[in-house]
Amino acid sequence: MNPTEQSRLAAEICRLAPVVPVLVIDDLAHAKPLAEALVKGGLPALEVTLRTACALDAIRAMAEVPGGVVGAGTLLTPADVKAAKAAGAKFGVSPGATDRLLDACAEYELPLLPGAATASEIMALLEKGYTVQKFFPAEQAGGAPYLKSIGSPIPQVSFCPTGGISLKNARNYLGLKNILCVGGSWVAPKDAMAKGDWAAITTLAAEAASLR
Repeated sequence: MNPTEQSRLAAEICRLAPVVPVLVIDDLAHAKPLAEALVKGGLPALEVTLRTACALDAIRAMAEVPGGVVGAGTLLTPADVKAAKAAGAKFGVSPGATDRLLDACAEYELPLLPGAATASEIMALLEKGYTVQKFFPAEQAGGAPYLKSIGSPIPQVSFCPTGGISLKNARNYLGLKNILCVGGSWVAPKDAMAKGDWAAITTLAAEAASLR
């Protein structure tokens, strides 16, 4: 799957809702009810970060939830890509981009949101055919003002910014022409997951889904 096709599919996923939950799952038992709660609230695209021992099993469990589109985040190596695809991930997200990682996504046919934080990184990915990219770490790298500025010389690229985004500042990003969606963890707070308060998470998801 070439970068152009990856970006086409990534754009479709990004347009499903204004927010993609960025999820760190420590307890596998939380995976399925968490996905159900988020999808019920109107957030079907879910990014499970590969930062915990049960992340791949969580992807497998969440992939069974009707209406959900589950992806794998924190892809760093070709092995991560292979494992994520095998677990049922429909898309991948990486904090940056290397040639080996990009080659693996092409080989295993996993649509990738490759990370970029500078004009040169954005241009290098665009040169390869990636017109949809992750902007990370969003707030630390310049935030919405930076993305607004970069949209003038590089209008071909659309973004899913992630990092430091919350309900308070999400609209600053979503109001920009070159933003498809934002990624955020605020819709799945650890305390609500620990208590199994899935209704609270559904409420947060519905609030996020109504941001535009």
